[in-house]
Amino acid sequence: MTSTADTPSSYSDLRTQLESLTTEAFRSELSDIDQLPTLEIARIMQGEDATVPSAVAAQLPRIATAIDATAERMARGGRLVYAGAGTAGRMGVLDASECPPTFNTDPTAVVGLIAGGPGALITSVEGAEDSKELAAADLDELHLTAADTVVGISASGRTPYAVGAVEHARDAYGALTIGLSCNANSPLAAAADHGLEIVVGPELLTGSTRLKAGTAQKLVLNMLSTITMIRLGKTYGNLMVDLRASNEKLRARSRRIVSLATGAGDETIEAALTQADDEVKTAILIVLAGVDGRTAVRLLDAANGHLRAALRAATENS
Repeated sequence: MTSTADTPSSYSDLRTQLESLTTEAFRSELSDIDQLPTLEIARIMQGEDATVPSAVAAQLPRIATAIDATAERMARGGRLVYAGAGTAGRMGVLDASECPPTFNTDPTAVVGLIAGGPGALITSVEGAEDSKELAAADLDELHLTAADTVVGISASGRTPYAVGAVEHARDAYGALTIGLSCNANSPLAAAADHGLEIVVGPELLTGSTRLKAGTAQKLVLNMLSTITMIRLGKTYGNLMVDLRASNEKLRARSRRIVSLATGAGDETIEAALTQADDEVKTAILIVLAGVDGRTAVRLLDAANGHLRAALRAATENS
């Protein structure tokens, strides 16, 4: 594992690098923030957070292009892999972990890698973020392919783990690569096929990139995973028709979604869900197309899981 050498010159070099980053800039006008009333601090912080959506909006064309490329790969069986360290890594792991219950994806379809492994989610793993080799090893364990997409996430845009992940995915496997950072002209964006630089400016607390930078990362990852899943047919309109009903709340939500999609009564909904083995998308097709469970499954398989296409096919064949 490589890491920054513990020498005065290396610390000086690192300090110079940090001082050049927008995300690390010192806000002299906030130097007395600790002496302000709590409500005033909260107002300042809210005002800072309010600037993040506009920074994301400035990159929407690039974000959309990256999403389309990701969806095309995933439609061919590829995976979506996030790689980052610290807050950035946690954001990736969080987004990945929410895809199976929300979109009924296979747990291996969207993967979050964090420098230092799962333990780094709650405890800092010293030196892990400084290693490109660690990123390469983590990707190799996934047996990456050219159909996969790897998203390196780093507020600074220079974290070796994130940059190394993108470089290794591109050079060793020919995978699609996306670099998500919060500084302009970053090494991460330069290394990736699609560079997304969400420049949110200096933080309220100098260098605390879990704040605006973390919020920006969360917003972009929300878009990346959600719109990709829309493109893959995981929704019907704005309804989550592929959710996995793994608890009472989600079972109730399943029934509500079938009701919203079909307008059917409770008895019809319960009968359809029973036929569909509680698969929401299948139950909706049973009700709207007037077909049995087996036919609904066949139509959905033929349509690659896209409910609208399956409905059209059912209408044409009726």
